[in-house]
Amino acid sequence: MYFYLPTKIYSERDCVKKYGAEWASLGRRALIVTGKSSARNGSLSDVTDALKEQGADYFVFDEIEENPSIELVMRVRDLGVREQADFVIGIGGGSPMDAAKAVALMIAQKDKGADFLYQKGEKASALPVVEVPTTCGTGSEATPYAILTIHEQRIKASLPHKVYPAYALVDGKYLMDLPRQILVNTAVDTLGHFIESYINAQATDFSHMLCEYGMGVWSSAKNVLIGASRTPEECDTLLFASTLAGMAISHTGTSLPHGLSYYFTYEKGVPHGKAVGYFLPGYLSMAGPLVRKKVLGLIGFPDMQYFSAFLHNLIGPMEADDELVTKAVKGIMANESKLRNVPYEVTEAMLYQICNMAY
Repeated sequence: MYFYLPTKIYSERDCVKKYGAEWASLGRRALIVTGKSSARNGSLSDVTDALKEQGADYFVFDEIEENPSIELVMRVRDLGVREQADFVIGIGGGSPMDAAKAVALMIAQKDKGADFLYQKGEKASALPVVEVPTTCGTGSEATPYAILTIHEQRIKASLPHKVYPAYALVDGKYLMDLPRQILVNTAVDTLGHFIESYINAQATDFSHMLCEYGMGVWSSAKNVLIGASRTPEECDTLLFASTLAGMAISHTGTSLPHGLSYYFTYEKGVPHGKAVGYFLPGYLSMAGPLVRKKVLGLIGFPDMQYFSAFLHNLIGPMEADDELVTKAVKGIMANESKLRNVPYEVTEAMLYQICNMAY
């Protein structure tokens, strides 16, 4: 059993500026990676103000798409090489933060082609990365994972390379103006991380500790997701839960709900967290009764019926044709990285049952 997290995490109000002297000293010229609307909440200005205060130079790439592709990462890598960036800052949800890790990897491997992104078996260095989350779902600020879209295979997949951020700067104030549906979808993703890490063949006492505490934290703010007023304190809570969930999956990885979700995100454009949420009731239902009862108690539901109704109320039922469901089931049965994380035998019949519970 082990616990390893080389990322320095600051989780408090105004941490971007408060600890600027630390993280802004990682290099002389930063590449800031974000989306067109990811940083309109004050996060970008906080980052650039801190860089200016420390005398660090920077340039901004603000065209990160949802579910970033290999092609986009290589385009930003080439920009970073030309501009002589020596560290990378990701601002936003999972897409900008994952892209920042992949770009940092490829700038450090500036002579390598796109094939290197998914090349296994070779330890590779990356530029230092700073992550500033502005949604409450991905946990990417506390994981070594970067998930990209592979158009050639019509799927999303995690890089085999591990790129831990040097710093995670976690400030719940960036959630205050987040559109409600994005808040909901990303918070459901956090719940998926907890459930998939807790019911996982790679789970340890450390990861269970994070999940058990974190599910209670998540549950304490879940009423915001169904329409209760949003306060700064509850935003802090939801983002804190997201970071805890990222810490948990950094040790276990995810399993079936995430693996199934990628097909629905790619083929139907379903937002990632929403797609994960489709399969959580089915995945939890496959666990033993004691585990089921423990998880439901931690997240504040008396039984599976209440839990399923809560999720359906938040994200709606799955809309998919039989062809896509079959593609997802076949794909998972061939996906060793997801199957080995499930602590019980997985069959096609079981996967179809999980999918059927999503309707």
